Amino acid sequence: MAADRSNTVEAYFVELEAMLGEHGSRMELRHLRYFVAVAEAGSLTVAAERILHTSQPSLSRQIRELEQEVGAKLLMRRARGIELTPAGRAFLEHARTVLSQVEEAAEAARRVAHPAKPCFVMGFLTGHESSWMPEAMQILRDELPNIDVMISSQYSPLLADGLSKGKIDAAFLRREQGAPDLAFRRLVKESLVVILPSNHRLAALKAISPQDLVGEIFVGVSNSAPVLRGVIDNYLKRSGIKITPAHEVDHVVMGVSLVASTGGVGLLPAYAQNFLHPSVTSRPLKGHAPTVELVIGYKKSNESPILKLLLSRLDELVARVSKKIND
Repeated sequence: MAADRSNTVEAYFVELEAMLGEHGSRMELRHLRYFVAVAEAGSLTVAAERILHTSQPSLSRQIRELEQEVGAKLLMRRARGIELTPAGRAFLEHARTVLSQVEEAAEAARRVAHPAKPCFVMGFLTGHESSWMPEAMQILRDELPNIDVMISSQYSPLLADGLSKGKIDAAFLRREQGAPDLAFRRLVKESLVVILPSNHRLAALKAISPQDLVGEIFVGVSNSAPVLRGVIDNYLKRSGIKITPAHEVDHVVMGVSLVASTGGVGLLPAYAQNFLHPSVTSRPLKGHAPTVELVIGYKKSNESPILKLLLSRLDELVARVSKKIND
């Protein structure tokens, strides 16, 4: 069985290599990773400094090389960000698929190569890794020599699906609906704040009411974040206002970048403030601000002793993260 799986993985990489090089192309997986990071961040600067930890000139060069290999313009450089071309939007979907398949193949290969070492997979809602992953790893530190810990950063619905399918052991995500086989335990509740350009007229206010947002370019949240979108939509409805988003984003890093590039405003969880740059600021909402939960989710039938250890020390984990944020 192990030999069959190993042959399958080897065959996949042969096929992938042929696909990437079918026209004499020098396209590499790093080109795809860089492109996806830029597309999701909406900014070369943010992708270079906050996600890829490289220089912007180097990243720009990698993107140009990719466009040359593809033979099409993928990104349009704007004064305050980037915009995907139609070709870029089509390429993005396939690039994500390739990277996902490569990671699955690599994971399968690792499991075959190290069958005696149990693997514990933790998933993180995109943007929450920097706060929660180091502290979770610290709690598991005594077990780390005996296990392989794998990290998955995705949108919340995808994390919930991974939990249900047994691909992820524990995930830091939203309380997704329609998953009766999953259990959730609340970690924190975050207030929503207004994200807006630092030079925006509303930035002069100490707090912003929902009525102040009427008539502004509004950056909303896409269906890839259904729980957060629902919280925002319900808040605006309760406030008696109707706002049609001019743009929709998948996660907070993209939201901050789009606010900067469009001069618009958006409602995002408070942790988005970790990704602000000088041209973007935040303001609290007047009155009782809506909140969104971050929970840890797991499959009820999962009997992993590592999961039980992590769940038994959730109070300590929350205290560690709170201390780090407040220091």
